[in-house]
Amino acid sequence: MRFRGISLAVAVTLAFSSLACGDDPFRIDWDVSPDTVLLYSLARPELNLPSGFNLNDGRRVLIEAPGATGAWDFAVDTQDGQIVLLTPGAMGLDSRARITSVTGTPFLEVRRAPADTTDYVADQPVPVEAGPIYILQSGESVGSFGTRCVYYAKLEALDIDPDLGTLLFVFDANPVCNDRALVPPGD
Repeated sequence: MRFRGISLAVAVTLAFSSLACGDDPFRIDWDVSPDTVLLYSLARPELNLPSGFNLNDGRRVLIEAPGATGAWDFAVDTQDGQIVLLTPGAMGLDSRARITSVTGTPFLEVRRAPADTTDYVADQPVPVEAGPIYILQSGESVGSFGTRCVYYAKLEALDIDPDLGTLLFVFDANPVCNDRALVPPGD
């Protein structure tokens, strides 16, 4: 028990000494790092094709049944001959994942996710088109310091193919809990 008190005292001393020097011990440095991803529509008949995406981990997810395959923030589907994005809420699951879009601004110039939650879609399919930049809010997860977090990302469709049931897109995500910035500080 004595070591725990000493460890806490050392941690507090280090935190305050770094603050005195102007450093924020809780700041997470991150860089712009867009990545390209290919997802397959849920409507395709083949098994084992990734249709979902986890924003926080930046990974593709196999969705065999909406609630059966771990954490995903959006899925790709084909509806009425069009590729759409689906949040878990659009598939009847409880989630804070949301999608909105902005037009007329290039991908690299979209700097911040909207704060107004009424701008986002949570429970309806979002048709994917060339041109808009889609802003995504992740589902809720536990962050580094035990707080409840959502994460924000932006996505631009590069190739939309409803006939093949594929969506190729570029995305970039902010790794900082509850931070709406879509570019790192200082950029």
